Amino acid sequence: MSDEEKRPHGVDTISTSSGSGSKDPEALHNNDENELLALKHHTEDEIEASGNWYDKSISIFGKKVRYSNAMTQVVMVAIVIFMTPGMFNALSGIGASISDKTTADNANVALYSTFATIGFFGGTICNTIGVRYSLMFGGTGYALYAGSLLSFNHNENKGFVIFAGAFLGLCAAVLWSAQGLVVLSYATEENKGKAIMIFWVIFNLGAVIGSIIPLADNMENKTSAANDGTFIAFIILMCSGCCIAFFMLPSSKVWKSDGSKVIAQKHPNWKTELIGLFKLLVREPRILFMFPMFFASNWFYTYQFNNVNHGMFNLRTRSLNSLLYWFAQMVGAIILGFILDLKYLRRSMRAKIGWGILFVTGLAIWGGGLKFQLEFTREEVEAVPPLIEPMDFTESRYVGPVFLYIFYGLYDAIFQTYTLWTLGALSNNPKKVALYAGFYKGVQSAGAAIAWRLDAIELPYMNLFASSWALCQGSLLIAIPLIWFYIKDHTDALADHMDDAVGLEEIEVVKSTTEHKE
Repeated sequence: MSDEEKRPHGVDTISTSSGSGSKDPEALHNNDENELLALKHHTEDEIEASGNWYDKSISIFGKKVRYSNAMTQVVMVAIVIFMTPGMFNALSGIGASISDKTTADNANVALYSTFATIGFFGGTICNTIGVRYSLMFGGTGYALYAGSLLSFNHNENKGFVIFAGAFLGLCAAVLWSAQGLVVLSYATEENKGKAIMIFWVIFNLGAVIGSIIPLADNMENKTSAANDGTFIAFIILMCSGCCIAFFMLPSSKVWKSDGSKVIAQKHPNWKTELIGLFKLLVREPRILFMFPMFFASNWFYTYQFNNVNHGMFNLRTRSLNSLLYWFAQMVGAIILGFILDLKYLRRSMRAKIGWGILFVTGLAIWGGGLKFQLEFTREEVEAVPPLIEPMDFTESRYVGPVFLYIFYGLYDAIFQTYTLWTLGALSNNPKKVALYAGFYKGVQSAGAAIAWRLDAIELPYMNLFASSWALCQGSLLIAIPLIWFYIKDHTDALADHMDDAVGLEEIEVVKSTTEHKE
């Protein structure tokens, strides 16, 4: 058999320079078939010919879908997040859902402090135990946290709530690193905005549906705390999310839309992963330009949820506000996801357009927020009895504030979507994006921990508002060097250090004419 006949389909040349000369493609194939498969492109017929049940196509609404398709797995991970953080967001969105606001604040401080600490290593943990087990373990913390709130309503055990918050921080760090790996590395370059948009819409649909639970359960509730039925419903849904995570496919069995496999990660030991984590920061310090955006991205939640929503509205109106807030997030993700995937614009240009949209909308929305914030203070809202009566959705004065709250939700979606898309534009390497996601969630949670603590010590509402606006706008300015000069139109294998992911050195893949035709 000739060399040409032995050459794997879809690959013209694969060369390495490891000091021992070039290696034959067949030898590489025999040594590590999964690594080579990740570099090849296959037709739909070739994929189905594997005989695996997850590679078989089924028809859904007239469209053929494979369980092993990357977008199917993105939807799966979105459903898991829908059931876990989505429900948590619905619970958090109504403000302090237990009667003791200080305990709720301190639990959030414990949550985000742990999240910030473990978040940097979340990608390492995910790369070690895999996506499926990361998602399953991550979901358990959300159910325990909801259970602690239910317990508090009966025994006022503050320690249990704070412990549950800390444990949730550990779980969330692992879960969100797995989410980042799937959403940012499973999609092809031209579909990353679409993948983020699909994920964000499904995720926030969880918060929308979850918000219906407290709204329905507490329509006649005149107290400040949600009732038992609310917490029980959330616990059941969160446990269901952990079970759904079991059905995620390993990365090595997932196919991208271009017919290439997602690069299978070798499960390394913890020492190797930690060294890789710090090497990434040293090798690519440009990611530091994104750290202020990471820090700002959850800071404003404290102000919006606890100061605006909890401060100015009664419980049933807070529940309605939460529903509208998360629904607006779905709209924002769809709009920006569409813009970030416009095919007739270069990716570098889309990055600049996205930045401009964020900066201008930030000025407009937070400017409207300033007008509303000037109407109330913490002293007036938290006096006993309050000097400003909490708003109900039946009142005429509700119209302006609810639209502001909707736009707060929309802004959050475009801020987070753009941040995720930017990380995805920096790499196509699953291992690397898991580490990026760990940085993102770690720094993000450090900001959130500080913000929740500032609320717990009763910093004036205006201070929290001003810091939220300043961080959003300032972090965008700091990110300009990375967005303007480091977002390229394409990230190739060699420049992306793909050798780190697959264990080969200086891999070059020159795709054949046949592959392009397919």
